[in-house]
Amino acid sequence: MFLGLDLGTSELKALLLADDHRIVGTARARLTVQRPRPLWSEQAPAQWWEALESVMAALRASHSSELAAVRAIGLSGQMHGAVLLDANAQVLRPAILWNDGRSAAQCEALMRAVPRLADIAGNLAMPGFTAPKLSWVRKNEPDVFARTARVLLPKDWLRLALSGEAVSEMSDASGTLWLDVARRDWSDELLAATGLARSHMPRLVEGSEVSAELKPELASRWGLTAGVRIAGGGGDNAASAVGMGLVAAGQGFVSLGTSGVIFVASDRFTPNPAQAVHAFCHALPGRWHQMSVMLSAASAVSWAVRSFGFTDEAALMAAAATLAPEARARAPLFLPYLSGERSPHNDANAQGVLFGLTQAQGAAEVAYSVVEGVSFGLRDGLDTLQRPAGDLALVGGGARSAWWAQLLADILEVPLALGEGGEAGGALGAARLAWLADGGTIDAVCQPPALRQRFVPNAGQAQAHQARHARFKALYRALKPHFSA
Repeated sequence: MFLGLDLGTSELKALLLADDHRIVGTARARLTVQRPRPLWSEQAPAQWWEALESVMAALRASHSSELAAVRAIGLSGQMHGAVLLDANAQVLRPAILWNDGRSAAQCEALMRAVPRLADIAGNLAMPGFTAPKLSWVRKNEPDVFARTARVLLPKDWLRLALSGEAVSEMSDASGTLWLDVARRDWSDELLAATGLARSHMPRLVEGSEVSAELKPELASRWGLTAGVRIAGGGGDNAASAVGMGLVAAGQGFVSLGTSGVIFVASDRFTPNPAQAVHAFCHALPGRWHQMSVMLSAASAVSWAVRSFGFTDEAALMAAAATLAPEARARAPLFLPYLSGERSPHNDANAQGVLFGLTQAQGAAEVAYSVVEGVSFGLRDGLDTLQRPAGDLALVGGGARSAWWAQLLADILEVPLALGEGGEAGGALGAARLAWLADGGTIDAVCQPPALRQRFVPNAGQAQAHQARHARFKALYRALKPHFSA
């Protein structure tokens, strides 16, 4: 048995995986984000630990015998977050998250200070990445920066709490702007640009390697045996790819999580920073991937649920699905940039917009517009990547809606494949990485899951979607000069 832990932005998920690929148990705990100022996004690491205690207690209550059979743990998590620790490994301030946009000025300064930054890191400096967050702290919270002895990514802080070991792995480290992505090692030049050194960094392993061992007292508390290994794990998207068996060049997925992602695996380092494409290490040795990321995907739907009085996401989807094609054509346009945007615009100042409202429109039209706008944002990202061969796997919480999946397939003009366990995403991949660290082989472990449902684009809808997508792109171009004001 193998345990996968996925530390997301909105929840922590735990998943028990048997060595015949059955998912035998899951548990979830909700998380909240603090936004004390515009563009800020933070979480207290203590909240992550409370969530972990909650899911482990739930698993022990419902699956005690399976938990006792766990041989290894894998970790997955939200990328780019900055957890600052002092010399005693105490947290110095709330973690600054991936969707925090406060460090735009520091990004510009980093690009000037290290002109070849994109060549080394494979990515442009964007506020979501970790390095500019530390530059912001260095300028605005100098006392905190001076006391910072270690910087960890969110899932790696969990590893520290689980094992006492400060370790990261290549896929998550790729999102810091401190990693030489081609060499799979920390870059002294990029660290120095933010006033840091290797001593501030955790040691690096591959995602499928053993990184540490679970503390005996935690094993006893949760009903695990002694000596449980902890795999390197992966950033949420690389782990999701492992969970879907997407480890060969050209395979890819679309993720409808808090953020929206298009991911395509490769067997070499292929940066394309000019179009804000991310080039990262995969969670397996000798493999990389390209990725486009939009900052508000399922989180935009959650915002609409709260703002327009829907009971939940399912109720919003049901309302949107009632619109006939002619009503869809007249619906408002929605720019989903509620937290700025990363790919393809790299625009921290971008804002959400509902455009074209009339008195004839109501909650159903707004619901459709929000889901459509997120789908258009994902299409913009796909258009910056080489199109994958074959289907894109569909993962993330938004994958629960078959109606949205079909709309997305129509807009992307790519078939989408929903596999068993597709909602598990990074938790399933984390469990598989634990299996690999315990001696499993890639061919045996990284199998594609059984196909649950396939969504084929409706060619008859293509022209209508293309017309509205063209208006969507023109709206962003027209409003862009006004966002910074």
